[in-house]
Amino acid sequence: MCRGRYLAAFAALLAAGCVVGPDYQRPEIDAPVALVHQPSDATGSVDVEWWRKLGDPALDDLIVEALANNRSIKVAVANVEQAAALLTQTRSGLFPQIGYGANAERSRSSESGANPALAGILQNPQNVYQAVLNASWELDLWGRIARLSEAARASLLATDEVRRGVILSLVAAVATGYVQLRGLDEQLVVARSTLATYGESLRLFQLQFKYGQVSQMNVAQAASQYETAAARIPQIETQIAQTENALSVLLGRNPGTIARGRTIYEMALPEVPAGVPSSLLTRRPDLLQSEQGLIAANAQIGAARALYFPTISLTGAFGASSAELSNLFKGPARVWSYAGQIAGPIFTFGAISGQVRQAEAAQRAALESYRLAIENAFSDVDNALVAHEKLKDQLAAQQRLVTSLRDYARLARLQYNGGYAPYSTVLQAEQALFPAEIDLAGTRTSLYVSIVNLYKSMGGGWVTLADRMTPAATDMPPPDGRPPLF
Repeated sequence: MCRGRYLAAFAALLAAGCVVGPDYQRPEIDAPVALVHQPSDATGSVDVEWWRKLGDPALDDLIVEALANNRSIKVAVANVEQAAALLTQTRSGLFPQIGYGANAERSRSSESGANPALAGILQNPQNVYQAVLNASWELDLWGRIARLSEAARASLLATDEVRRGVILSLVAAVATGYVQLRGLDEQLVVARSTLATYGESLRLFQLQFKYGQVSQMNVAQAASQYETAAARIPQIETQIAQTENALSVLLGRNPGTIARGRTIYEMALPEVPAGVPSSLLTRRPDLLQSEQGLIAANAQIGAARALYFPTISLTGAFGASSAELSNLFKGPARVWSYAGQIAGPIFTFGAISGQVRQAEAAQRAALESYRLAIENAFSDVDNALVAHEKLKDQLAAQQRLVTSLRDYARLARLQYNGGYAPYSTVLQAEQALFPAEIDLAGTRTSLYVSIVNLYKSMGGGWVTLADRMTPAATDMPPPDGRPPLF
């Protein structure tokens, strides 16, 4: 009966326990209903593998290879496994800790001590054998360990969002690098074609000068055209090699040639994705990471406040001790003990209050960081939208400029051949056409980069689709959140 009353009192004590500290509530966010440059005809989805919409199998293969082999992703996966192990370690304090111990000892005492008669009675030397199971448990009545576990879990989720952020950035970086590479390839085609055209003109002028039909100034003008195009080619080739090397690093391989697919003019342009700004809060990994950091900081307040309350610990041991190994597991050798301990602070001279104030300040800093991250996210999306919108206008104008300059160069050469215009007119037209054609390829490249940046800034389900192609963490906790027994 007495034992039953003790158990009932103990159960009541556990039930009376509470988790101190504030529970997390998502802060109010002043999210705009629509962004300034959000198009009304946006129809794309952020939940698809958008890079496949460019219609280039070579790019698809590069992204698959990068997701499988990129070193930064492997580092991020290892960081997630480390955070998962820390969560398991922290949560273990919620459960009894059970261990064992065994020892064997043989010792001899001096027989010439203060009581020789007693020394003659006792066995000397002596043997002692022990085998004991022990257990200890800190009752988390105030939720200190629970809050620490909550913080560790939030840190784990934040670390996993960092990993997802690496995936987001990697896919965007590979797509951007590949598009830039194809744009440089097109610039190289333009430069080599222009060089060949200028080379033919220079050859004709050199022949005409040989037979006295043109002056040496005409030859020098043609030569200057030729060398201008020739000087541009090594610059473009250097950029191509550097872009290939950067892509190789993203792919997790040594520097080398990157396989090509469609040209910059053959790729399809994905549509602008639709979505409301507030959905960024659940789509962008960096925002989810920042919120988990806020959750962790909020939980640390409760862990700090719990230090004001006493800690109650239970310990127990059960085993056997005997001077003879053969008698170790017999009834008379049995030993056991159990004990309870309570300890709490009285005067700490600011040690605990300082920790509480520190945790509260860290929570306020995390809150402002979260709000700043949200504002930056809205800005990123709007910047990407306006860049895409204006680059379409710029590309159309650049195409019209190139068409006009091609007509100008063609007509100037016809007039020069007919004797109606000096060669300086032809030179002026062709000197304007060459950089315009280079800029046209560059502007088209920038338009593709803008759509990549738009999908990157909006996040979305495509990150989850890409995540399935990456190495998985192997040390994640069980789905129900319980730690392993051993």
